[in-house]
This record gives sequence, C-alpha cells and structure tokens, in this order.
Amino acid sequence: MKYAAPTTVDDARSLLADNPGSRVFAGATDLVPQFRGGRPSPPLLVDLKHIDRLMSLTHEDGQWTVGAALPTSQLTGNAGFTAAFPGLAEAAGLIGSDQIQNRSSLGGNLANASPAADSVPALLVNGAQAVVATADGTRTVPARDIATGPGQTSLAEGEFIIEFTLADPPAGTGEAYLRMIPRSEMDIAIVGAAVRLTVDGAAVTDARVVLGAVAPTAVSVPDAEAALTGAALTDGGLDDATLAAIADAASTVCNPIDDKRGTIAYRRQVAGVLAKRAAAIAAERARNGA
Repeated sequence: MKYAAPTTVDDARSLLADNPGSRVFAGATDLVPQFRGGRPSPPLLVDLKHIDRLMSLTHEDGQWTVGAALPTSQLTGNAGFTAAFPGLAEAAGLIGSDQIQNRSSLGGNLANASPAADSVPALLVNGAQAVVATADGTRTVPARDIATGPGQTSLAEGEFIIEFTLADPPAGTGEAYLRMIPRSEMDIAIVGAAVRLTVDGAAVTDARVVLGAVAPTAVSVPDAEAALTGAALTDGGLDDATLAAIADAASTVCNPIDDKRGTIAYRRQVAGVLAKRAAAIAAERARNGA
C-alpha cells in the first residue's frame, strides 16, 4: 500500500484517477481501525490534510465554509462557529477523545457513513451543503444525500468532499444535539438527536429534527417538525403536549436494529426522550439568543 499527500484538489483528483481503487482519508480515525479489523488495503492512500482548502474555516457574506478535513477541535475551539452552531459544535466535540478530535473531521465523519455518526444529524438540521470534487470539476449536493446506507455513500470512485457550506442561522434560532451512549465517554451513540428551531416572538416559525443511530442513515422526523412549527413558547419553554408529540413522532419514525448495545424497543424509547430534550434546549437557546 502506497501513501500520497497532495497539496491541491487537482493533485488529489489526478492521483485517484491514475490509481483505481485508491482511498482518501481526512483523519484516518475510522480508516486505521478498519484496516486493523481486516478490511482490504487499497493500492494507494491519499491524505487530504495537506490541502489548504480542506483545512480551512471561513465566514464571509453570511456563509460559513468548513474544510472537509479540518480537525473538529478547531471547530469546537472557534467562538464564532460555536455561537452560530452550538448543536453542531456539541456534536463535533463528541467524536472520540481530545486526541481523536485533533484528527477527526466533519468530512470523514459523514463519508464514513456510520448510522451513528454524531455530527451528521447536526449537519442536516443546519442544511449543510457538501462541495464534492468530481473527475472534471465539482458538484454541490445537500449533505443529507451523501450517506446512502451503513458504510455506503453516493460518492463515485475518485470523488471526495472538499468542504461544507452553512448559511448563518436566522435571528431567533437555537439548536442542540444530544446522544445516548452505554459509557460516560468515547462510545458509539445508541441514539442521537439534533433539533433546530427558529422563533419569532413567542412562536416557533421553523423546526428541523433529525435522528441518528436509529436507521440505516440519519432520518428526519416530519411529524415532530410539524408539531413544533407554530408551537407557542411560554416562560417554561415548550408545553407538555408539544413535547409529548415530539417524543411520539421520534419513536415512531425509528427503524433501528436489535443488538447487544440496545434493543429496538429501547432505542425507540430513547429516541423520543432525546428528541424532546433536545427540542427544549433548542427552544431555550432560540429564545435567549444563545
């Protein structure tokens, strides 16, 4: 197995075209354990962390651009980004240990296509767009269209994610991400829940709810979004009826597996609990502007 560290997108594109079956990596925090677990080695590994564009974080004209290989520690350590996207920053901060977060990236977390990837539900509720390098240029697609199943993506051979774009949230927007894991730290989510709300006055005007680890890919919860849209906020936040509707919708949309980490019934129950808790946090942040 050979290793290459291109410094431009074009160089990486050429290497992949000239070496069919090669793989890129944006941190290798998933790749190395896969090889140790017996996965076949590709003829060439292409390290994307030496390409400046993939390692950058910019904010211009109401839009954030996040390099697909940027370490998540640089997201969680950026005050402007965490203020704009607290739920996404929380999710990024849950990927492995502190040491792992100096290597892990949003691009790698998405392209690995694990149903339990922590950052993916938070990317989706924020409407992230993925800029993908193709054989002869780029294409931009919603981040939700990248993962198509466990370990499977819509990326063709030789394609890789360059960066993500995220528009500034509207005024009065709050978001949150919560997960349930068997251990206190450094484990894979049994369920993850991301919620983003926008409020105008005392009413929710827009709502997005996405669950992770409960289906082959991250899933939206339309009935929970419908229950939230138009809901009134009181001094105590969302009312009990709205929270109950969110929990019921989240549990219903789940299509989880039964394994040693959690039963189907348990995951459905936890999905409802986490969704309503995340919604309550998002509503409080939206109302307080934090």
